[in-house]
Amino acid sequence: MTVRVRGIYTTALTALFDDVVQASPAIQDRFDESFPVEPADVVVDPTPRRQGIVVSGQVDAVESVHSSLQSIGTDTLSWEASLPRGAVYAGEVTETLGSGALVDCGDGTGFLPYSKTARRIETGDTVRVQVTEPQPPWVDGRPVLDVTVQIPGELLTLVRGGDSGTTSAPELADILPESPPDGWGADWGRAADEAGLDALSDALSRQTERADELDSKFTEAEPPAEAAPTQYWADERTYFIWFGRESRFELDDLRRSVTPTMPGHHRIKAATDSASNAVDFVEQVTPSLLSDAAETPLHPEAAEESDPAEQFPFDAVTDQFGPAEGNTIRLGHGKPAGHRIELGRGEVTEIADDGTVTVRRELSGGGTYDALGVDREDGDVAITKFKEGRWWYPTVYRSEAGEKRGTYVNICTPVEVFPDQIRYVDLHVDVIKHADGTVERVDDDELDEAVSAGNLSPELAEKARSVARAIESAL
Repeated sequence: MTVRVRGIYTTALTALFDDVVQASPAIQDRFDESFPVEPADVVVDPTPRRQGIVVSGQVDAVESVHSSLQSIGTDTLSWEASLPRGAVYAGEVTETLGSGALVDCGDGTGFLPYSKTARRIETGDTVRVQVTEPQPPWVDGRPVLDVTVQIPGELLTLVRGGDSGTTSAPELADILPESPPDGWGADWGRAADEAGLDALSDALSRQTERADELDSKFTEAEPPAEAAPTQYWADERTYFIWFGRESRFELDDLRRSVTPTMPGHHRIKAATDSASNAVDFVEQVTPSLLSDAAETPLHPEAAEESDPAEQFPFDAVTDQFGPAEGNTIRLGHGKPAGHRIELGRGEVTEIADDGTVTVRRELSGGGTYDALGVDREDGDVAITKFKEGRWWYPTVYRSEAGEKRGTYVNICTPVEVFPDQIRYVDLHVDVIKHADGTVERVDDDELDEAVSAGNLSPELAEKARSVARAIESAL
């Protein structure tokens, strides 16, 4: 099994996986070894906003990589893509937008940009499309589709409908033992320049076998007008991996086994480009200091504080990159099924010395407060206190006059306070305190259902229950 890795988690994951291929020069220098330039069975890329990674490739190989990734940390979560990379569908256009159309593929809905097709697209049309960019469930966007069918690869991509006699590297046509299959054109990637002939021949052979399989599927299939929506072909699997705060610190440890790594390396890099660049600067100018700090605490009595997760410089990070008092911040409420609910925006009213961030939201009337059973009225406010790394956070609801309407304690994966968004994944079970002081634990059944559905591990569910029990006792 071979794996190609890109993004901010590359060093850590290269340390985790065997048989990494197509490594960048920086990774080769860091590991002081030469990685082969060979076809990759699995491709690992970062997700938007660096929250996690997308893993795509051959089914058995992806399952093996997926299993390794799930062991990184308790708050590592994963979801399989309903529309995997490279899958081909007969789809039906359900809606046309300004820049493209929504296409029902049966297993899910994708987005077909008008720039990807020469024909005029209207609602009700049927089209044959391929998934080119799977999208994680927590982002605002749908998988991107294309009407051009390809067999994607990092060394070689075969393009259906292309001339088999053409190639982006014409000289290879004379030296490789075989040519692309009829009706397919060859597009060699940049990594092919560094690959040996055996690797190039292997890439062409692999892609040709896949192209032949796809051709046979098309020969047997009904046209889109009769088949849509349905899947024609898929020989890859795609998973989306969400890294929580604890998982990021585990990834730091993997990276630290290879190269000097500051506390909170991946946590900070996942914030903004400027924060990511700052981490690179710190690690380049102070590598010996970071190595010494990782090996020896400043004081023997501070041994327990030598844990890099405890050394994370939250104050310095927020001072430099935010949020700051007076800023507006979004509440990114992740759900175990993979999607994200925007709980709205609030004002940061205080950042305490212990790192607690207080957020105030003004609410509109209508409906009731979940589980509290109290009507929501115009003028109500929600005061929420988030503390980096904590498995829960409380929200106090008050009327316009200041009357307490109830307290809701949300149990979640460890909170991360990024410059423009609070991130975590809700773990369903919660503890509420009514205005009269009555304490109640709710939604245990939803937690059980999430475990049964495979959205949460039993270990993570038990952690949620233990936190809920502690909160219930404290209230």
